[in-house]
Formats: sequence, structure tokens, C-alpha cells
Amino acid sequence: MQMKLSHWVISGLLTSVLVITGCTQSSAPTDTASVSPAATESAELASPSAVVGDDPFQNLPRLTGEATVQLVVKGSPITIQVDGADAPITAGNFVDLVNRGVYNGLAFHRVVREPQPFVVQGGDPQGRDPNFPIDRLGTGGFIDPATSQERNIPLEIKPAEAEQPIYSKTFESEGLTEAPKLRHTRGAVAMARSTPPDSASSQFYITLSDLEFLDGSYAVFGYVTSGMEVVDQIQQGDRITSATVISGIENLKPGG
Repeated sequence: MQMKLSHWVISGLLTSVLVITGCTQSSAPTDTASVSPAATESAELASPSAVVGDDPFQNLPRLTGEATVQLVVKGSPITIQVDGADAPITAGNFVDLVNRGVYNGLAFHRVVREPQPFVVQGGDPQGRDPNFPIDRLGTGGFIDPATSQERNIPLEIKPAEAEQPIYSKTFESEGLTEAPKLRHTRGAVAMARSTPPDSASSQFYITLSDLEFLDGSYAVFGYVTSGMEVVDQIQQGDRITSATVISGIENLKPGG
């Protein structure tokens, strides 16, 4: 019983690291942790049936197949296989941002290895300013030049046996107990977000161990296929020298 209690306490502490901090136009939470400003009422819009019909996310980029992205950190490559088949909007957002050069020069602002290996997290565009303190990163997202507003994407998680992802809902809120198709195994790449489910923007994390307690709550969209030893050595403040789409760019479909 004590061991079970300890596990849930640790899980809760670690999960809070993934929640974006900051104020937004809607009522943003102030949890100590992850990525972009809060979502709006669109967080309640989507369901698989809604997406098939009147698509509320039609302006977002999508990835219709796979793509391969290479990050270079401290001179060493990290290869990520991005899955557009099972997470088309989440994967499309990431590949689009890579293709735009958004991640070049950005810092990994959060690295958690204690009390157990957890995640490395980066992707806050505020980190491009070398004078912006690393310990203040974690509130920024991608400002779309076409709209001059932050681009937020829906929480998108596909149940293992489903044909379509579930949008804007966690598995817990939907009463689902099955596993998602894309799980938080070691080397998973997923989007960080604030408390509203549709609040992810540009910040992402890479898992340092199997983290099944995150399954169904955060959107995995790919996996590190080589260079995990590089990820294991990342320290807070290390920067992404470059991020490049090395294959699959033809699978990226712009929104609109």
C-alpha cells in the first residue's frame, strides 16, 4: 500500500512538470511546468464525429503519413520518426514548425531526472533570445505570422483499436481504460500543454523512461529512433543547433 501511494505521489509531481505556465487571454492555470497559454472554448468543440464532419481544426497543418526529423544538439544528431497516421494534427504541427525553422537555436529549459528519469522539454520560442533567463522559459508558444496569434492545437490521442483519434478530451474524462495507440515508452516525443486540453503549441518533450501514467493525457506523436544516448546527456540550457525534416515533407499538408 505504501509503495502504491509513493508511486502516485511521484507521478503527480512529475506530471505537473508537463503543464505550461503563464497567463493567457482566457483564464490560464499557473501550474509549475510546461507549454503554451490556455485554450479557449474550442477545447470543448471536438469529438471524432465532429472532426469527420464540420472540421473545427481545418486551418491547422496535417501530416498524412510519416516524416523523419533530425535534431542536432551539441554537435550530435537525434532522429525522430513522426507518426502522421495516428496523430495527424499533432505531427503536422511539429513538422510544420521544424520546416519553418522555429526550433533552431531554442533551449531545453526543463530537464527532470530525479526522483526518477522523466523528460527533457524544450520548444519555447522565447528562448531564441540569449538574454532571456532559462529558468523563466515555459510560457511561450508559436506565434503564427499569418494571424499574429499563438497557434494552439487540440489534444489528439488515438485509442489502440480505434480508427480515429479522440480530440480535446483525455481518456480519463471519457472514461476510457484502454491504452492509446502511441504510448509513453522511453524515447516517445509528445506535446506539453497547460491545463486546458487544446493548449499545446510548440513545446515538446522526450521521455527518458517508460511513463505509462501519462498515457491518455498527453499527445505522443513520434519516437526517437536513434540518438537516445544524446537525449540522455541533455542538460538544462542546452540548445537545438538545428532541426530539419530529412524525409516525408511531401506528407505535410498546410491548413486552410
